[in-house]
Amino acid sequence: MSHKRIPKRKAAIAVGGVAALGAAALLLPNANASQDDEAAGAAPRTLKAADASDLAAQLRSLLGDAFAGSYYDSGSRQLVINVVSGDNNVIVQAKKAGAVVRQVDNSTAQLQSAARTLRTEATIPGTSWAVDPRTNRILVTADSTVTGAAWDRLESTVQGLGSGMATIKKSAGTFKTFVSGGDAVFSQVQGGAVRCSLGFNVTASDGSPAFLTAGHCGVAAENWSDSETGQPIATVDQATFPGEGDFALVTYDDATTQAPSDVNVGGGQSVQIAQAAEATVGQAVLRMGSTTGLRDGSVTGLDATVNFQSETDPSGVDTVTGLIQTDVCAEPGDSGGPLFTQDGSALGLTSGGSGDCTSGGETFFQPVTTALQATGATLGAGGAADQNGGGEQAGGDGVGGDGVGGAADPSAPADDPSGVGDVGDAMGGGQPGAGDQSGTGEQSGTDDQSGTGAHAGASRSRNH
Repeated sequence: MSHKRIPKRKAAIAVGGVAALGAAALLLPNANASQDDEAAGAAPRTLKAADASDLAAQLRSLLGDAFAGSYYDSGSRQLVINVVSGDNNVIVQAKKAGAVVRQVDNSTAQLQSAARTLRTEATIPGTSWAVDPRTNRILVTADSTVTGAAWDRLESTVQGLGSGMATIKKSAGTFKTFVSGGDAVFSQVQGGAVRCSLGFNVTASDGSPAFLTAGHCGVAAENWSDSETGQPIATVDQATFPGEGDFALVTYDDATTQAPSDVNVGGGQSVQIAQAAEATVGQAVLRMGSTTGLRDGSVTGLDATVNFQSETDPSGVDTVTGLIQTDVCAEPGDSGGPLFTQDGSALGLTSGGSGDCTSGGETFFQPVTTALQATGATLGAGGAADQNGGGEQAGGDGVGGDGVGGAADPSAPADDPSGVGDVGDAMGGGQPGAGDQSGTGEQSGTDDQSGTGAHAGASRSRNH
């Protein structure tokens, strides 16, 4: 397996405009300790998940070392901020901005230090760890292969971090990359075909049409087709795996390819992708893959480290850092597929995990924002000018229109519906959404969905 280095190029991310929290932005600079009484009576704001992520980023910058993580409470639709400082001004500022403030014991620096210790002393195949802001601890997971001396080593390392710093749990499955496939893409290699899922269509830095998928797909094969026996239509330009991510940029061989900025969710329906966004713990998310179709769940951790068993060295480990952790199921073939939200925010690319869509498990995703920065690509269509996938595509017939129904985003406040449709109803067990058009199971990976030629949707999956 050859690994390609990605040049460290700076690039602007086409984000179509995640809504700015104007009120919060105005409040933050003016908050001070003299406003204690006013802040004490301030009610937390009701927010959509995307807006909560934006507010969390503002508070992280403003609060500095006092900031100890955040998460989105989907039930109350509120942002919860962890703080470690006893400085009342910190609490005042966060409350004035509309967040729920919770004082915790472990600082961000302490949690990061603990994660470095795990990396040094417990990089064992079949393990992972990520900060869980809801418990203010590091959640360490070991799959079914971690037994005997390896388990003892892991458990001893966790205990050595100190009381209240980390928890450890066992997973019934095995951590693996999901080799096999939104829309499926294929590559012929020695020993047979490799199948993965397309993540999101993008425009490469030179203006050519391209797409993002998993890095372990990109290092496994160079040329990709949209059908198992078809001719190659795209070539890997850059790929990273293992290491600081799991992503690949694959350019279409035909520079005139029209590659729309959407995710094919089955049944002739699609969700328009309007922006790239950072994931938030507690956020409701959707995943599309060519093997298991459309599935839903929530974000459970950020900046996760996963130690996959090496595919080339039985005694080795492929460590990947900086991933999003979720409870959305996935199976072989779903690798590279898109993680997104009902309102058209691109979040991640399927990397790997444990379990399946019968028993459940943990899954990990490459953040899209990181992949765009590293590859120099921008989210949205390349090729024909009228296929440009920016904010103009949001709110059209695909989102909140005829494409995906018109129900409100479940994370949106009652007085601020996003109208993004019944995509959430299409999850699990092959149950269709409105009009029986968004089913999952049986609609994934079919020949007529993967053989779309140049019209590759953002959910075109690689089964890897």
